[in-house]
Amino acid sequence: MVKESTYYDLLGVGPGASEAELKSAYKKGALKHHPDKNAHNPAAADKFKEISHAYEVLSDPQKRQIYDQYGAEGLEQGGAGGGMAAEDLFAQFFGGGGGAFGGMFGGGMRETGPKKARTIHHVHKVSLEDIYKGKVSKLALQKSVICPACDGRGGKEGAVRTCTGCNGLGMKTMMRQMGPMIQRFQTLCPDCQGEREIIRDKDRCKRCSGKKTIVERKVLHVHVDKGVKTGHKVDFRGDGDQSPGMLPGDVQFEIEQKPHPRFQRKDDDLFYQAEIDLLTALAGGQIHIEHLDDRWLTVTVEPGEVISPGEIKMIRGQGMPSMRHHDFGNLYIQFDVKFPSAMFNTPERIAQLEEILPPRKQFAPPPADAMIDDFNLEPVDQSGQRRAQGATSMDEDEEDGVPHGAERMQCASQ
Repeated sequence: MVKESTYYDLLGVGPGASEAELKSAYKKGALKHHPDKNAHNPAAADKFKEISHAYEVLSDPQKRQIYDQYGAEGLEQGGAGGGMAAEDLFAQFFGGGGGAFGGMFGGGMRETGPKKARTIHHVHKVSLEDIYKGKVSKLALQKSVICPACDGRGGKEGAVRTCTGCNGLGMKTMMRQMGPMIQRFQTLCPDCQGEREIIRDKDRCKRCSGKKTIVERKVLHVHVDKGVKTGHKVDFRGDGDQSPGMLPGDVQFEIEQKPHPRFQRKDDDLFYQAEIDLLTALAGGQIHIEHLDDRWLTVTVEPGEVISPGEIKMIRGQGMPSMRHHDFGNLYIQFDVKFPSAMFNTPERIAQLEEILPPRKQFAPPPADAMIDDFNLEPVDQSGQRRAQGATSMDEDEEDGVPHGAERMQCASQ
């Protein structure tokens, strides 16, 4: 006496049906309700899935025993409620997409080809000079290849046997009864230790020790194109690991740009920090910049072109080459003007400056009845400068009365 008969009813058989009767009933129902044959009937697709799931359970002796005793609820509690997709079961039952029933309904079933070995990932760090000029890097890697001595069998021909303990799965399904429930779990096959096959020690391949693959050194030529950016990937199809019964894997190199001591890069533009003296900033002069291709750029500050501290100028076309547009970005130069420390502390020099420079800015004097305190400026150490710069950045974030972080909090809550 079974607890429930829903799965048997879906297949149209009784609880005492044999394995052959189950197969015949599934074949008939699956062909009748297959989605490719009933493209305009969504109910048929649901029926096809239900029939496939019922047959998957009842065709497995262990699952059928649990279902007969505890019903569908017992399958879920025992960890056996999953299973393969209905299309995969259909393809397995009828021999896949190329079998006798493969093209019956217009070839709608999925083809299941050989799996592919893992992809080998490497990060290739490249200097900014090499990205500017382009280069070909020779990179060596270690990969697994099919053992040539045994052709990937792992031992002598005919000496490799499928493990009978797990039927070549590498795992064994165990069941444990815990009160009214049955726990179902998988464990590593103790007979083959998960290898799926059994090879006697004397028959193992001497070169690969039965592992079927050996490690080989491979040198690849990685083309670093001009203007390539961090994150760009260079793929080598089929040059990765090899494994018996699988397609060779790929090798993928990801480009990562190294930090540069002189230039900062943003997309196709370069940024350079130039330090000039006060005389050059006021009266003009020249600076020299070593570029990324061993050229030196001579940059002229024209007399009368006053450079303010922090001012940014541009040289068009002297940035990075563009991979997409085949032209060059721009070079931006930010000037840091260094003032002399103690050259104008004599009355004579101060008088000379007052004669050359524009007059001092006149500030409105305080009211006549105001209380006035006199102060002198003091130098600030590095810690004080950091605090002052932090306060300045906070003021910029809080302009228009918006506190620091308030806008980000509002965006996050939307």
